[in-house]
Amino acid sequence: MVEIRINDCFDQGNFGELAFTYAPIGLVVTENRVIRDCNIAFAEMFGYEDGALRNQVFSILYPTDAEFVNIRDRGVKQLRETNTYWDERIMARRDGSLFWCRVRGHSFTPDSPLERAVWSFADLSAERPYSPLTRREREILSLLSEGLTSKEIALSLDISHRTVEVYRAKLLRKFNVNNTSGLFHSLGGIDGDHVVSATREK
Repeated sequence: MVEIRINDCFDQGNFGELAFTYAPIGLVVTENRVIRDCNIAFAEMFGYEDGALRNQVFSILYPTDAEFVNIRDRGVKQLRETNTYWDERIMARRDGSLFWCRVRGHSFTPDSPLERAVWSFADLSAERPYSPLTRREREILSLLSEGLTSKEIALSLDISHRTVEVYRAKLLRKFNVNNTSGLFHSLGGIDGDHVVSATREK
């Protein structure tokens, strides 16, 4: 049956449907943060059967609801201005395992970017295995990646400057590096606002 369907697409020149369904990268069409459809690679990446994610809320693919809330509006400004966006973030599979993912987006409604959009998701597990981090470590890492100083991070998280320095030192030891640049390099060379993985609730 699948082969007949593929043959039909070729016979009818319906290559768009064929490319979407069988693309070797995860593709998903969203409407107001709801998954309207996704391809086989996207479903498999997150551990779901084909069709199981249709009309599901996108938040189920994040480690926590708080992390979804924290990053859900990331990229809106850039999409509105250029209709291009990418970042690298931590996502959650159906079994609860976490993994790094590269996300790119294009909006069909640039004035309201998240109303209707298409996204690609690439699993980075092979090149960047996930290293378990505590919630606070993810917060500190995310804010460091945005270029904030320890004092600015302390204000953002309502903790002491000394506490931020302690966590920063723990992260350096955990990844066996000497500075923040080395820390980002050990995570695959990510920097700036292309790290999107933290929950900022206290």
